[in-house]
Amino acid sequence: MATELGTIAAARPTGWPRRFTVVLLFFTCALILYIDRVNISVVAPVLMTEFGWDPAVTGTILSAFFVGYLLTQLPGGWLADRFGGKSVVGFAVAWWSLATFLTPFASALPLMLAVRIGLGIGEGVTPPALHSMTARWIPAHERTRVIAFDVTGVYVGIMLAFPLSVWIVTHWGWPWVFYSFGVLGVLWAVLWYLLVTSRPEEHPTISAAELAYIRHDLPEVAPVEAVPWRLFFSSSAFWALLIGQFCTLWTWYMLLTWLPIYLVKARGFSLEEMGVYAMLPYGAMLLTANSAGWLADRMIRRGVPITLVRKGFQSLCFVGSALCLLLLSATASPWLALLYITLGLGAVATSAAGFLVNHLDIGPRYAGVLMGLTNTIGTIPGILAPAITGFIVQFTGSWELVFYLAAGISAVGEVIWLLFATGEQVFE
Repeated sequence: MATELGTIAAARPTGWPRRFTVVLLFFTCALILYIDRVNISVVAPVLMTEFGWDPAVTGTILSAFFVGYLLTQLPGGWLADRFGGKSVVGFAVAWWSLATFLTPFASALPLMLAVRIGLGIGEGVTPPALHSMTARWIPAHERTRVIAFDVTGVYVGIMLAFPLSVWIVTHWGWPWVFYSFGVLGVLWAVLWYLLVTSRPEEHPTISAAELAYIRHDLPEVAPVEAVPWRLFFSSSAFWALLIGQFCTLWTWYMLLTWLPIYLVKARGFSLEEMGVYAMLPYGAMLLTANSAGWLADRMIRRGVPITLVRKGFQSLCFVGSALCLLLLSATASPWLALLYITLGLGAVATSAAGFLVNHLDIGPRYAGVLMGLTNTIGTIPGILAPAITGFIVQFTGSWELVFYLAAGISAVGEVIWLLFATGEQVFE
C-alpha cells in the first residue's frame, strides 16, 4: 500500500489540496467552539462576585451547557451521515454564536441557564457532524493525525480564551467576552459555506489527482439509509468505546470547567496569573495530541496492529491522568499542582490516538452516528462532573475527593478498554 500511495501522491499537481482547507476549517471550528464553551469558566470568578453565585450555583450553571449538548449529538451525527455535513455544521455554528452573543443579556439565573442550554444545543451537533465529514474527506492513513490536529483546535481555543477573556474583562468589561466571540463564529460560518462541500467529489475546484488520492484509501461511506442499532448495542467494541469515552471525558470536563476557579480559589493565583498559567496544561495537550496522532499513524503504517495502537495510547491517557490527579491531591505547593494538572491533561490528550478516532476504525460509514451516540453518553460527565464538583467543594471543602473520584473513574475505563476495545472494522 505504501508504494501505491507514494505513486498517487507523486502524481498530484502542485498547489493547495482542498482537503487541507477542510481540515483547517475543522481546526478553527473546534477552536471557536471551545472558546465559546469555556469563556464563562474564565470569567466565572468575576461573575461569582458580581452576582453572588456560590460554588453549587456556579456548578449548576456550568453543567447547564451540557444538557443542551446532550440533546443534539445523535441528531447531528445522523443528519450529517444521511444528508451531508456542510449545512449541518454551518447552521450549528451560526446558532451557538448567537447564543454566545446573547449571554450578557441573561443576567437572571433562569435566563442564564436557558442561554447556556441553547449554546449546548448548537455545539452538540458539531462533533459528530465533523466526524462524519472526516470519514468522507480524509483517507484512512491520514485520519489519526487529522483527528489529533482538529482536536488541538480545542486546546488552542482554550489557550486563547484564557488570556483574551481576561484582557477583555480588564479593558472592556465581561459582556464583551461574549459579544466578540459571538461575532467571530458568524464570520467563520460565512467562510464555511463559501469554501466547503460535504463530499470531495462535490467540490468544484478539487483536482482529479487529489480526488483519486482520497478515494484510494477511503473505506466505503455511502449515505446511511438505516442505522443498525441492535448491532451496535450487541458489540463489545462499541461498549468499550462508549465507556472509554465516558471515563475520559469525566476528567476532561471536571478540569475544563473548574480549572480557573481552582487556581484562583484553591491555589491562590490572581485572576491575571490564572489567565497566563491556565494556558500551560492546554499547551501540553496540543503537543501530546499531535505527537500521539503522528506517531500512531506511523506505527500503523509500519505494521503495528491498530488494536495495539489504540489500546496503548488510551491506556496512557487513563493511567497518566489518574496518577497525576492522585499526586495533585497530595501536594500543598501551587506550582507542583500546576505541574501535575499540566501533565495530567497532557496524558488526557493522548486519547486523540485512542478512543477519539476509534469510531472511524470500527464503523467508518456510521462515524457520525457512532460519535453522536457515544458523545451523548459522554456528555453525561459534562453534566455531572461540574455539578458534583461544585457540591463536593461546597459541602465538604475538599478538592481531594474530587480528584479521587476522577482517578477511580479512569481506572474503570482502563480495565474495560483493555478487555474489549479493538481497532478493526466491526460495522460494514
